[in-house]
Amino acid sequence: MIVDAHLDLSYNVLRGRDPTRPAAEQPVVDNEIATVGLPDLIAGNVGLICATIFCSPKNYRGFGYTTADEARSSALTQLNWYRQQIDEGRINFVKSARQLPKIDETLAGPLRAILLLEGADAIRTPEDVPEWFGYGLRIVGLAWRGTRAAGGTEEPGPLTDFGRALVKAFDQIGIIHDASHLADESFWQLMDLAGGPVMASHSNCRSVVPTDRQLSDEMIRAIAQRDGVIGVNFYDRFLVPPEQYRTRPCTFADVVVHLKHMCDLIGDAKHVAIGTDLDGGVGRDDVPQEIRTAADLPKLGEALSSGGFSDHDVAGILAGNWLSFFARALPAG
Repeated sequence: MIVDAHLDLSYNVLRGRDPTRPAAEQPVVDNEIATVGLPDLIAGNVGLICATIFCSPKNYRGFGYTTADEARSSALTQLNWYRQQIDEGRINFVKSARQLPKIDETLAGPLRAILLLEGADAIRTPEDVPEWFGYGLRIVGLAWRGTRAAGGTEEPGPLTDFGRALVKAFDQIGIIHDASHLADESFWQLMDLAGGPVMASHSNCRSVVPTDRQLSDEMIRAIAQRDGVIGVNFYDRFLVPPEQYRTRPCTFADVVVHLKHMCDLIGDAKHVAIGTDLDGGVGRDDVPQEIRTAADLPKLGEALSSGGFSDHDVAGILAGNWLSFFARALPAG
């Protein structure tokens, strides 16, 4: 089984795609060839995903929200798409630990998904948090770029008063904190303030790709010390060292470099996994060349074995580490 902790299915619907179809049947959007459809995930033995709601701010690609109400409207539109898939038997939300698949389970039926909100602007006030929890939301990343809650990628800054209030509200109700995209100052403030579980759904190593979008060595250690898990992102710009970017194809060997670096820092392979972001505004030319669609994800296991990982560690990276984390972090049921 494979667990992928970051896929933007509903956002791609807004971009004109139909993720219920195989990737090969989906249109090219913004020169990006699709790699993710629900049939591809099933063919790739993907048993669980973190399915995001991502609301694009106005300054990104020339469209998107400018107010919290507009962000909420976009988020609810995406939520309704997921609900439609539930009604039609394609997806089931995982809301508690007892609903998680078992690593050796024979997969059948709807794809299981944990709902993740990427960027907190769709939450208008902390009083909205119980409503969103009732909808099935179980993971929130406060930032994408800067938001009303926190500094983010390319927009540094601290947690705001609103962000601090959200952190407390998430802890009270049992929502997991996603540290991906947080600016450094906001990251460390979250680690100090949050009492609940912390993960990074789709983040790589700053020592390999030195930008603020990646995690520093200290951040990687801090998440592991909290018994969190980090999912490596498959976007070539976040995998390949800057001096080699676009000079050669990105491959699974680049994914292995990031995973090995994290494991060397942490001292084990229990806190690393994958959060591919294969459909997060990227296409087939922007991800490891071994991947034509998500059905090819099992091939990563061969690359991990060739890179020196044991069979036990390979199983953990592909699925077991996320399953163990979510068993600890989600409500019991």
